[in-house]
Amino acid sequence: MDYVTALLSLLGGLGAFLIGVTLLSDNTEKLANSRIKDLFNKTSGSRLAGVGIGALTTAIVQSSGVTTVMIVGLVNAGIMSLFQATTMIMGANIGTTITAQLASLQQFDFMIVAFPLTFIGVMIRMISKNDKRRTIGYMLAGLGLVFVGLDFMSASTSFVQSDPAVKELFANAKNPFLLLFIGFALTALTQSSSVVTSILIVFAGNGLIVGGGGNAVLFVILGTNIGSCVTALISSVGASKNARRASLIHLMFNTFGSVIFFIFFVCWPNFMDATFARWFPAAETQIAMFHTAFNVVCTILFLPFTGAFVKLSCWLIRDKEETGKEEEFMDERLVSTPGVALDAAGKAVLKLLDFSMESLDLAMVGFENKDVSAAESVAENNEKIARFGRNITDFLIKVSSQNIALGEEKLVSAMHNNVGDILRISELAENVTKYTARSVKDGLEFSPYVNKRLSEMTEKIHVLTSLTKRFVTEKDYTLITEIDAAEDGIDSMRKSLIKDHIARLNNGECRPESSSVFINLVCNLERAGDHVNYVAHAYLEL
Repeated sequence: MDYVTALLSLLGGLGAFLIGVTLLSDNTEKLANSRIKDLFNKTSGSRLAGVGIGALTTAIVQSSGVTTVMIVGLVNAGIMSLFQATTMIMGANIGTTITAQLASLQQFDFMIVAFPLTFIGVMIRMISKNDKRRTIGYMLAGLGLVFVGLDFMSASTSFVQSDPAVKELFANAKNPFLLLFIGFALTALTQSSSVVTSILIVFAGNGLIVGGGGNAVLFVILGTNIGSCVTALISSVGASKNARRASLIHLMFNTFGSVIFFIFFVCWPNFMDATFARWFPAAETQIAMFHTAFNVVCTILFLPFTGAFVKLSCWLIRDKEETGKEEEFMDERLVSTPGVALDAAGKAVLKLLDFSMESLDLAMVGFENKDVSAAESVAENNEKIARFGRNITDFLIKVSSQNIALGEEKLVSAMHNNVGDILRISELAENVTKYTARSVKDGLEFSPYVNKRLSEMTEKIHVLTSLTKRFVTEKDYTLITEIDAAEDGIDSMRKSLIKDHIARLNNGECRPESSSVFINLVCNLERAGDHVNYVAHAYLEL
């Protein structure tokens, strides 16, 4: 019965530890949401910058699996290149070791603060009305539960560590291949190398050393390193070829590093005793520090070969024509990080605007050339726009379900409004094709001068669109004056065109039947400019 109690205590402690890590990581991520978004936006061709961003992001979310899944999502959406993804994956492996470092602190008596910290955190969450303070409350409670869980696991293993049979069972596990497989299997099952490493640290702290000492425990850690790739591999199923390549690079990086160290440890059986065991007196610290050092060394070794990893992944996963897919920027893997997800959705909204302007251009060229077949191209493009718009809306709904902050809720609302305005532009383009059909049917003629003026008005809408996109992407609020001036210029041009048309009617230069077509066309163009302006002002009000 004592062993059953010890097992239940171990499982209960593990549960408290996992809940603590989840609370700590989720709320740290929520608090640092905008910073994570900024980090991912700073991706560049710099290897060291990519490693740093990957490490810092993973240290915040405390899971290389979460970071790698996000990276796969960004690659799948076409926002991040394979080169950038490779360096960030290397950094993620370093950042994930923070959980093991936390677990190694169990050697110190933190229980005097762990219980009060958990209580204080929960009370802050219950009492405070401020969203930021409530998040901090859960962070504190999560940190407290981490140490409470570690203490329970430590207490359960301290009971059995005095049993010779249990110690012998641990000591007899010495086969390097078996230990590697155990690390891989446990990590693949739990989908967290941090959890497996933390359990090893707890066992070591109570004298239950895998293999009885030496390099044995290091083989398990090498196995966890390979097993941590399972999450990203599963995530890449059904994704684009580049997303699958990113997952493959993660697997290659971790596997190559583990194989090199595996061979090294087999050739040097006393490595642990000669290095980490001598440098750090506590077994817990030895494991945690090796976990960190291993990932840092692998990154240093492989960082110069980033391009080679990319080329190898492209050779293994060959380019094939992918049909039926559009670059839509959004990926459900990003939803768990609302800041990154909303940034991707913002790019998608601007892409939707480009598509709608493309429909308007097709329609206007068709009107100028009296090409009724342009209606078919516009209708086809509008079907794509409508589908894309629905995808954006569905994506925003999923992000909203993540218990996002008030500022993010306002941004989601603004994007919903923007999708509606942009879809209206594509509908106005469809109206233009109807005016083309009417002109051809009734034999209406418009002079080259009129067509030139219409082209100028369309160009003004493009200028307004360009300014709006700059405003949204650069957050340069000084541009709003130029945006409003450009929109006023479109309004003025509508009045000028209609005034000139009436003058031509009075002079007998235009047929009266052309009035409804021309005036409606000009008004539709002016309304298109209005909707572009609304997009900018929706962001201005955040």
